[in-house]
Amino acid sequence: MILLLAGTTEARNLAGYLAAHDVACVASLAGVTRDPVAYPVETRVGGFGGADGFCAYLDAAGITAVIDATHPFATRITERTARICAARGVPYLRYERPMWLSRQGDTWHEAADVADLARVIPRGKRIFLATGRQSVGDMTHLEHSAIWARVIDAPDAPFPLPRGDWIVGRPPFSQADEQVLFTDLKPDWLVVKNAGGAAGRAKLDAARACGMSVAMIARPKGPDGITRREQLLDALEWALTL
Repeated sequence: MILLLAGTTEARNLAGYLAAHDVACVASLAGVTRDPVAYPVETRVGGFGGADGFCAYLDAAGITAVIDATHPFATRITERTARICAARGVPYLRYERPMWLSRQGDTWHEAADVADLARVIPRGKRIFLATGRQSVGDMTHLEHSAIWARVIDAPDAPFPLPRGDWIVGRPPFSQADEQVLFTDLKPDWLVVKNAGGAAGRAKLDAARACGMSVAMIARPKGPDGITRREQLLDALEWALTL
């Protein structure tokens, strides 16, 4: 039985490939998003209760291999999972979609991390934040700017920064959708994490068309010495050879 650590579009697609090839698989979702899109395999929702809980689940569910297809910035999950699998001799694969690369006409500025945004973005600029709900509270160093943060589910708490608001929307978004939104809000900057993936590229293309600057937060390196794949069919091939 393969445990697929999921939550991304690519993880859901990979689950479909595994199901089509009759590979026994259970997908695991963190439970952050309400009403997630259904997976074509058995699915569990919620955390494991730390490292001990994760080990207990591996034993109870009879997990023989793990494919980690979580978000490229989910570093704590990846590091913990890779470490536990190595210690227990469980085959582990990290699926990581390729990073975005700039194209002609893009105005990108790389930020090493969230804190580095204060260096990259001039004071007082209007910012559209597409880095997820959990990162908004870390943006207090940008309080001098008006910030709009997009989230999938409407938050129960008020917007944590003095200027700006939540923008609620469920992907995927087309480039045309993104351009309409940017035209309405008139942000100067788009802030994104370099997560890669075709689904998220539309906002970058829309930013280029609207003449916006992009602050691109660099992807963390991740653990050394692990098996990685960047293409879904390569990840499927790995699973089929177990």
